[in-house]
Amino acid sequence: MNWKKLQNGSDIRGVALEGIEGEHVNLTPEVIETIAKSFVRWIRNTTDCQTPKIAVGTDSRLSGSTIKGAFVKGAVEAGADVVDCGLASTPAMFMTTVNDEVQATASVMVTASHLPYNRNGLKFFTPKGGLDSSDIAAILDIAERADYGYDGAAGSSDRLDFMAIYSRHIADYICQGVQADDYQHPLKGMHIVVDAGNGGGGFFEKILSQLGADTQGSLFLDPDGRFPNHIPNPENAEAMASVCRAVADSNADLGVIFDTDVDRSAIIGRKGEPINRNSLIALIAAVILEEHPRSTIVTDSVTSDGLAEFISSKGGKHHRYRRGYKNVINEGIRLNEAGEECWLAIETSGHAALRENYFLDDGAYLAAKLIVYAAKLFGEGRQVHEAIASLKQPKESKEIRIKLTDPDFKAYGAKLLEEMKVKAAAQPGWTIVEPNYEGLRVSCGNADEDGWWLLRMSLHDPVMPLNIESNVEGGVDAIERKLCELGMLS
Repeated sequence: MNWKKLQNGSDIRGVALEGIEGEHVNLTPEVIETIAKSFVRWIRNTTDCQTPKIAVGTDSRLSGSTIKGAFVKGAVEAGADVVDCGLASTPAMFMTTVNDEVQATASVMVTASHLPYNRNGLKFFTPKGGLDSSDIAAILDIAERADYGYDGAAGSSDRLDFMAIYSRHIADYICQGVQADDYQHPLKGMHIVVDAGNGGGGFFEKILSQLGADTQGSLFLDPDGRFPNHIPNPENAEAMASVCRAVADSNADLGVIFDTDVDRSAIIGRKGEPINRNSLIALIAAVILEEHPRSTIVTDSVTSDGLAEFISSKGGKHHRYRRGYKNVINEGIRLNEAGEECWLAIETSGHAALRENYFLDDGAYLAAKLIVYAAKLFGEGRQVHEAIASLKQPKESKEIRIKLTDPDFKAYGAKLLEEMKVKAAAQPGWTIVEPNYEGLRVSCGNADEDGWWLLRMSLHDPVMPLNIESNVEGGVDAIERKLCELGMLS
């Protein structure tokens, strides 16, 4: 068993079901039991707790129940007391570690986010937040060495509907935020459509309905691990088109779409306008900067120049960092620890972590905060898209994924970046962007280009993504042609 192949950054992911040619199951019950025992050992190695209390939940995937059962079995055999939370969201599972009613030592979410139905995985939390990649490597090292031996008594297993507790938390947040005359029904008069994509986000529609919102037109609220309607992913074009149509057709005031495990979300405006990627960052940044003027806003590396201008115009500081939601979140935490005030760390994928909420990437909390903002605007006869009307959007954008065939692809990629840096610096109208924390970003100031490009290494694969944006028609092609002339593209 190659345990290291199960690591995907700060998660464990693998194939849990047969059904796709060439993909064979490596997340067997035996493997999951071993990982559970290894996680218990890791907790004992890193804390003073010898009898940990571990909360476990799963999203709607077909393999979720089997994997959750295997994890519970392994953890109990290793002496942990397990709280089985059933169908849950990833953010809710973190909340079990800070909730007074549960006070879990650690928690685990069985999910593979938006990946195909045959995949699954594990996300791990302690009260400090999600584990880092080094922690996952340590757990898998314990598994590989079978160094999880335990001679004490077995633990226990109990069940808890934690999503009911978590839902009350979100509902209370909206009530307190809006402060309506009808306190218990702050969304009365608003029409909000929810698209859960048959993932775990259906509970959010129930919250909105209980708070007085009209939720007619909501889509795919029932959990179904086959994902028969569309991939539950705010970055997926088909998924966004579906919810945008639903908002427009229902003449709703707002729409919300979640990914499978509800750690990401996006918003849809009054006429079905998608508010995701740069627009979503701009909207939540505008809200944060009203509450915390001059805050630093951390984003990943592929955000647009227009977004940086927007954040600056609102009095904030844009800190463009690296791809990877954990990288973005950890950078926000680091800045605060270094004395630089940061209240928002957000990736263009929709992972948004707020300092006020444990720097947890919680799609439901993000949606709730934006709904509070929308409800206040609604009372003034305004709509959320008006808040980002000044955001300068690029006319064109493109991503090209350059496959690397060299066996030592990381060394080859580093060499290519250095070569391109020299070539780009010599081009008239091109400027190397500094500071830059990932790959090579170049500003293209020529009139027929008016944009930028970013070349970087993929986080996990032998691929170099190249992102190009331009503010003029034909600008992406102009930049791409010059990159071909420089030998970067064939």
